[in-house]
Amino acid sequence: MPTKPGELTFVAPRGAKPPRHLADLSADERREAVAALGEKPFRADQLSRQYFARLSDRPEEWTDIPAAARGRLAEELLPELMSVVRDVSCDDDRTRKTLWKLFDGVLVESVLMRYPDRVTMCISSQAGCGMNCPFCATGQAGLTRNLSTAEIVEQIAAGMRAIKAGEFGGSAEGEAGAVRLSNVVFMGMGEPLANYKRVIAAVRRLTDPAPSGFGLSQRGITVSTVGLVPAMNRLAEEGLSVRLAVSLHAPDDELRDTLVPVNTRWKVDEVLDAAWNYAERSGRRISIEYALIKDINDQAWRADLLGRLLKNHRVHVNLIPLNPTPGSQWTASRPEDEREFVRRLQHHGVPVTVRDTRGQEIDGACGQLAAAG
Repeated sequence: MPTKPGELTFVAPRGAKPPRHLADLSADERREAVAALGEKPFRADQLSRQYFARLSDRPEEWTDIPAAARGRLAEELLPELMSVVRDVSCDDDRTRKTLWKLFDGVLVESVLMRYPDRVTMCISSQAGCGMNCPFCATGQAGLTRNLSTAEIVEQIAAGMRAIKAGEFGGSAEGEAGAVRLSNVVFMGMGEPLANYKRVIAAVRRLTDPAPSGFGLSQRGITVSTVGLVPAMNRLAEEGLSVRLAVSLHAPDDELRDTLVPVNTRWKVDEVLDAAWNYAERSGRRISIEYALIKDINDQAWRADLLGRLLKNHRVHVNLIPLNPTPGSQWTASRPEDEREFVRRLQHHGVPVTVRDTRGQEIDGACGQLAAAG
């Protein structure tokens, strides 16, 4: 439910749990679950290979599993977790946003984006968000609940099936011109590090080799956060090489307290210290996400302050032209102010790019999603 201005929600409301799914379980847990169904434990590896390697959730395709066992395995370990409410495409069919209905009627969104050199999927980790950033449509909706590991993973599985079938440009798998999913960003609905255990488990499923997972490169995975410092430091201990993206949006505490209310808990310096710790432990460059908002955070002096904070660190700034949401007072910066912001950061030796503004025709893409039926 919507929250009061500045109010934070770190613990998701309790509700009914999604049905157990293969992707919720570790390799050992899958074997135990299969054995409890009266099947040989190695059936778990066969089922995992069908789901993660062959992207098949249709029992009739599982020719390596006895026909008599398929139905029960599918019912108990591959239940339907979400159904498509609608797909909306734009950018000449290079961007597709999917609205999903979960088992309890909750709605979430994911976005699939095809670029000349890669295919990226932006996924949700929560239904809604409890961080309450006032310029973000998701934040204004409040937090409904955390997604399960499998609900996160199934967004990816569905996207990979569509790509494999040739539904998202290119050709079907095995044909000339086929494309593959290469990048996953946890920048959809929710604060990923507020759903820490399930997000980390999902990262393992995405990156573990088959049959344990999809076998994607950790270097192609980006996990975003508004700055939950204890969780950032915990992430640094995981031994992962995923990229950490920090949604900063202001270099000074006075403004960030308003734009990113979690800053009232952990200040800019603390957030950046945790980011530098992660960079040192992981060997990865930090991505600083900064939504440019007209006359709010796009002043030249703030660009200079940001540059001074970031220079000489392993970092890259991703400037985001704001996708205004209906009825919002917030709007994108003027082109000349955007150019000056870029120039000032470059003057300090800070690498910076302006994000490709995908999804403007479908009410936003990554980081500003708002599910509506």
